[in-house]
Formats: sequence, structure tokens, C-alpha cells
Amino acid sequence: MTNPGWGGGANEGVPPRPRCVRHPDRPTALACTRCGRPACPECLREASVGYQCVDCVAAGQRDIRPVRGVAGNTVASGRVVPLVTYTLMGVNVLTFLVTVLQSRSVMNNQVGSALFLDWALNPALVAGGEWFRLIGSGFLHFGILHLAVNMYALYILGRDTEMVLGRSRYIALYLISLLGGSAAVMAFQSVFSSPTSLSWTAGASGAIFGVMGAQAVILLRLRRSPAPIISVIAINVVISVTLPGISFWGHAGGLVAGAAATAALLYAPQWLGAASDRVKAVRIGWIGLATVTVVTLGIIVLRVVQLRDQGLFLSS
Repeated sequence: MTNPGWGGGANEGVPPRPRCVRHPDRPTALACTRCGRPACPECLREASVGYQCVDCVAAGQRDIRPVRGVAGNTVASGRVVPLVTYTLMGVNVLTFLVTVLQSRSVMNNQVGSALFLDWALNPALVAGGEWFRLIGSGFLHFGILHLAVNMYALYILGRDTEMVLGRSRYIALYLISLLGGSAAVMAFQSVFSSPTSLSWTAGASGAIFGVMGAQAVILLRLRRSPAPIISVIAINVVISVTLPGISFWGHAGGLVAGAAATAALLYAPQWLGAASDRVKAVRIGWIGLATVTVVTLGIIVLRVVQLRDQGLFLSS
């Protein structure tokens, strides 16, 4: 006895298998759990429930709002490399190596180095038109110990500050702090260290003090105790006052400028009622940084005018 339904090909009466929406030549029994479209294994990604196609995964990522930091910067989900901090350290070390090669001395690299002579900060030389000393001096160091201490402090403090503020704001903070230290030296430090020799200021300490001030403001903004960083600042201020050969004004100026810049960045949007509007808050923060920069430059310009009126200006 035979059954007529068994005649013909083996697949008669079986519906065709669905094909992958991205690869029509590939039959598949799998489907995306989000949109339900058929997809081959190559086009599926593991999700929290089942598997989703690459199109749905991409759409889901676009729908996720980026995590914002306290300064309005975008916070990366993975491990952030403090690229700016490492770059600043590299520039400082490279500058030091150039002065060592020129002076042929690791401990007294300021003697016989043309770069050191061209970049070291002195108010009279800035008043004479050598404005680059205001920034260049922040990348010079008196000997290997001076460099090592500053680079270690930058490594410890800079990475966290860069992560919180974001790279662009951190660069701005560092440069404003450096400029603030130079402004304080211009305003308060004597042109001459003795009747026959000029006073010289160099080092990244002003900028690093600015980073310390920034961390204190950040901790206050996050409603955390700033006591640890304030203790570090206090110890360093005492060292700056008691040990000879350390520029107290460079440190103090950097500290004030860095704290002021960070306060303008983090608190100005709240004070002006723009905290809920991210775009406006970011704009106000940058305006705050620009304001601190203008004030700092104003102090420098006023001091230059004063020195020129007194005849205390030189050119190398």
C-alpha cells in the first residue's frame, strides 16, 4: 500500500527558510530578539536577552545618552588615558634634556644653556618685549631633582584632574595656572636678586599648584572633603616660604589662578542659573576661563607698563 503524499522531492510542502536581511544568499533560522528580522550568526550580537542584529545594536548605542562629567565634558566608558598629563611631562623632560646637552651638566643645567637663558622668567626682560618667557619658563627646571619632584607631582595630581575636567579644559587650566604664576612673579618679585645680578624664575611648580587648587574646588563641587589636598597645599606653601631659592609668588599665583579658573568653570553656570542647560553651562564655563585669563594678562600688562615707566626693562 502506498501513500500518494509521499511522492516527489523530499522538500515538497516545506516552506523555504528565511534569509538574512543583510546577506540574502544565506538561509537562517535565527532572528533578532529586538526587531524580529532574520539574521545569520555573523550579523548577530549577544545582548542582555538573546541576540540582536548589528543594526539594532547600533541604534541602541545612538539612543544611549553620553555620561557627562562635573564640567560638562563627555566621560568615556572605558579606561581613560591621561594623554595631556603624559604629554606635558614629556615636554618638560625634553626641555630639560636640551638644557642638559647645552650645559653638559645635569645638576647645573641652567649654566651655559642658551635655551635656559632665552626662556627663564625675569620681569625686566618681559617688560623689554620677551613675552614668551611667561610660558616658556614653566617648562624649565633647575637640575634633575627639581624636575623629578615636579614631574612626580604632576603625575599624581594631573591624571585625576584631567579625567574629571576633560582634556581641553585641563589644558586650559594648566596654561592659566602657569600664566598666573608668571603674573605673580611679574607683580611681586624683584627684578634683581642682588645689586649685580638678575633674579630668575623657572619650573612647572606654578602650574602644578594650580592643579592642586583645581582639585580642592572639584572636591567641593562634588561635595567631598577637600581636607587632604588642602593639607598638601599647606605643606607646600610652608616649604615655599621657609626654603631659600623657591619662588613663593610663582606658587601662590598659580594656586590662585588655578582655583579661580576651576571655580569659574564649575560654579559660574550655577550662579547664572544655567546648570540645567548643558550647552549654555558649557559656554558659560569657557567664558569663565577666558575671564580669568584676561584678568591674569591684565595684571601682567599693568606691571610691564609700570616697569617701563621706571626704566626697569631689558632685552637679552
